[in-house]
Amino acid sequence: MVNPKSELYEQHKDWVITLPNRKEYYFRNQLVLDLSNPKVQDYVWGIVDGLMTKYPDIAFFKWDCNSPITNIYSDYEKGHQQQLYVDYVRGLYNVLDKVKAKYPDLPMMLCSGGGGRTDYEALKYFTEFWPSDNTDPIERLYIQWGYSQVFPSKVQCAHVTTWNRTSPIKFRVNVAMMGKMGFDINLHDLSAQELGYCKRSVVDYNELKPVILDGDQYRLVSPYDGNHTATSYVSHDKRNAVLFAFDIYPRYSEKLYKVKLKGLDPSLVYEVEEINRMDGGSVEAQRYSGDYLMTVGIPAFTGNKLSSRVYKLKAQ
Repeated sequence: MVNPKSELYEQHKDWVITLPNRKEYYFRNQLVLDLSNPKVQDYVWGIVDGLMTKYPDIAFFKWDCNSPITNIYSDYEKGHQQQLYVDYVRGLYNVLDKVKAKYPDLPMMLCSGGGGRTDYEALKYFTEFWPSDNTDPIERLYIQWGYSQVFPSKVQCAHVTTWNRTSPIKFRVNVAMMGKMGFDINLHDLSAQELGYCKRSVVDYNELKPVILDGDQYRLVSPYDGNHTATSYVSHDKRNAVLFAFDIYPRYSEKLYKVKLKGLDPSLVYEVEEINRMDGGSVEAQRYSGDYLMTVGIPAFTGNKLSSRVYKLKAQ
C-alpha cells in the first residue's frame, strides 16, 4: 500500500495502480503499489531486506493487505491490462521468493480482512494465515470449522481478544487453542483469576500443541447442526488425542448426546482426563477403549451456555 501524502507516492506515481483519467479513490487513505512492475518488486524487497539488515533480531513479520485494488490500471502493463491481476500476484511471489531465500527461518503471518489473501501457493512463504478480523469466539467456531475444510490448524491464527466480553475467558481461550493460539488482549483487562488461567493455558497448550498442529483433525459435531460443537485432534501414531467440546446456547432441558470420537485405535485403552479447568483443579481420569470412545462416546456437552471443556487422551 502507499499513502498519497508520502515521498514514495510523490516520486513514483507511475508505481501506483490507478486510472489516470479518473479521480483517485482511496481505501483507508491508501492506494495499491503495482507489484507487476519489477522496479516496485525491488523496492518492496528492499524494505524488508533493509529492516532485517538493520534489525537482525526481528522475530516475526505480519504481512498485511489493507486495501482492495480500486480504479484498476497499471502504467507498467500498458496494453496488457487483462494480465494485471495475475502479474500482480506473480510479482508478490517474486518478492517472497527473495525473502524466503535470504531469511528462510523468518516466521511470517499473511493477513487480510476476511482471509482474502490465504492461498496454497502462499503456504510456501508464510508460517500462518489470519482467517478473519472477526475474533468473536462464537463466530470463530463457525469460521474455524469452515476454514479447516481447506487449511490445516497449523497455519490458522486463532487469538484471544476482548471481542464479545460476555463470553468467559476460558471459552475464548479454548476456541483459540484449536489453531495457532495467540493473545491480542490488554492484560490489565483481566482479573487475577483470569490472568492465572491464561498463564496455565499457555502451559497446557504447549503440551498439546504437537497433536493439535501436527495431528489429524476430526470435525465431530458441527456448530451448524445445533447448539454444541466438538472437534478432536489425533496424533499419527494414534496414542495421543485432544478433544474440544463447546456449548454455545443450549436450550432448556435439551437432550444431550454423547460425543463419539474418530481416528483412535479401537484396540487401545485410553486415559481420558479433562484439563485446562478454570479452577485449576483436576477430575479423576477415566479409562475407555478406543472402540468404546468411537462407538458409544463420552458426555462432553452440558446445558451451560458459552461453556467449554478440553479433554486429553493418552493411550495406556
